[in-house]
Amino acid sequence: MLTVIVHINNEDPILGEIDELSNPEDQLVILKNPRRKDGKDVHFLEASVSTIIIPIHRINFVEVMPTGVEEEIISFVRE
Repeated sequence: MLTVIVHINNEDPILGEIDELSNPEDQLVILKNPRRKDGKDVHFLEASVSTIIIPIHRINFVEVMPTGVEEEIISFVRE
């Protein structure tokens, strides 16, 4: 699973997990375990919601958070 931050039009960003990145022909994003970036509940969702479906036309952009494998990669360091 990939952890992402979804920026929805006129709303606070939502942090959650997706199974895979969407394809260009997709019209929806399925986000599991939705929460605010600080871990609190999203104000417009019920407390027991575990998955939301967001139409692509409501999304400004999606940030993909690095996984553990990507964090271990040592990049070029200039001294």
